[in-house]
Amino acid sequence: MTGSPVSSLESAGAFGRSKKHPTLSLIIPCGPQEIELPRLIRSDRPLSARWERLLAVGPDQHFTLPFGWNTLRSDFGRGRQLNHAAEKASGDWIWFIHADSLPDKRAIQGVAEFIDHPPQEKQGDRKNRRLGYCKLSFDPDGPSLTRLNGIGANLRSRWLQLPYGDQGMCIRKRDFNALGGFREDLQRGEDLDFVVRAKTAGMLIQCLGGCMATSARRYRQNGWLKTTLGHQVAALRLIRNARRSASS
Repeated sequence: MTGSPVSSLESAGAFGRSKKHPTLSLIIPCGPQEIELPRLIRSDRPLSARWERLLAVGPDQHFTLPFGWNTLRSDFGRGRQLNHAAEKASGDWIWFIHADSLPDKRAIQGVAEFIDHPPQEKQGDRKNRRLGYCKLSFDPDGPSLTRLNGIGANLRSRWLQLPYGDQGMCIRKRDFNALGGFREDLQRGEDLDFVVRAKTAGMLIQCLGGCMATSARRYRQNGWLKTTLGHQVAALRLIRNARRSASS
């Protein structure tokens, strides 16, 4: 995990002014193609007052944020932006959410329970080192066959403990740091690479309950079959390389 040469924090009612220590830092990255606020920020989803809210943007991106959200500015690259935001985050836990993803109220409640009621285990126990994720559903902005992709993603997550980043990832900051954060040399797939390394390190991969809705526009733009096959080939390659790297 490396730092970024561009770094600044811009506040719209910064959590940092509060004397209370945030229990969780919610981090949403914005890629160069994002021209509107992330879905969660535009929604009416209730969030805990003790959650720090960080929007990780690029050098020239400017958004008008509602009260309580902070902007963290760095160079583009999702792995780089997420690492930079995680480094600056004040919460004991971090919840990474994609800009085009939206958790339902049950998912938000599930995260709150996940971080507020950890299992009563000894320090260092596998159950005390956890990565949480949500079930996945696709919006109706793409082909109807994306329902199958959602089913497949949820079965893969349940049976193989390999969720993707668009399902949201919740992890203790200390565990995130111990794993070295996200790889910054990958254009895509830094989330799956991280999950493979977490699983290889013995971390418990746990479903939080609730659902994360995400856009299916890429399937519409590039074609369902081509996109699905491309994702599978890329995923297999990433999993193989991540396992090889983690065992070396």
